[in-house]
Amino acid sequence: MKAIYQNILSAKSQHKKLVAILLDPDKLDLEQAKELVLKINQSPATHIFVGGSSFNGNHLCDLIRILKRNTQLPILLFPGNSKQISAEADGILFLQLLSGRNPDYLIEHQVDSVPVLEKTALEIISTGYILIESGGETAVERVSKTKPLDRNNHDYVSQTAKAGELIGNKLIYLEAGSGAKNAVPLEMISNVAKRISIPLIVGGGIRSKKAIDDAFNAGADMVVIGTAFENDINFFD
Repeated sequence: MKAIYQNILSAKSQHKKLVAILLDPDKLDLEQAKELVLKINQSPATHIFVGGSSFNGNHLCDLIRILKRNTQLPILLFPGNSKQISAEADGILFLQLLSGRNPDYLIEHQVDSVPVLEKTALEIISTGYILIESGGETAVERVSKTKPLDRNNHDYVSQTAKAGELIGNKLIYLEAGSGAKNAVPLEMISNVAKRISIPLIVGGGIRSKKAIDDAFNAGADMVVIGTAFENDINFFD
């Protein structure tokens, strides 16, 4: 599968909204994977993301094989580091943590991953990742040792997103963090969507179908659901 990004662009041009389910291998038992993916197939999901901030890579390939045997949805890696890369997936969000100033997450992990990526056929999608303050410390903040951007400084966040686009990122990902107390503010989503021309992904702290619709209405092209689905696999029923 080599057309994941083109399909995302096409959906944006057609105003078709996308939903990704984020599965954290650290929290997922392989025995549960088949049941989970059957629920995903019955949901509005268009993509599956796999990854976590602290995951060490164990059973990643096994998990993705199970997913691929049971779904036709594209599976994208959402890695916290180079250990979270599997050739079994369809593609990878090649993340650059634009909101932080830790060089490991701006470039070092990306450099480390090159020898691994060169041995795969993964579709590599450069993604500017922006962590937004959400009312408490998230795993991303703890692991990356970076501070999120102020949730009230909408102009600086949209400026950061635009810089990511100008650098060459193909996607911008506004993230409140796994299990966030507060989602990314709707006004911020709107401001960023108006300032960039590339697709906008929004995730973290979204706990209801209304919250998904609100994010879409504000300008998100794709919404990511993680913790809410982990806690209730009937979330979309």
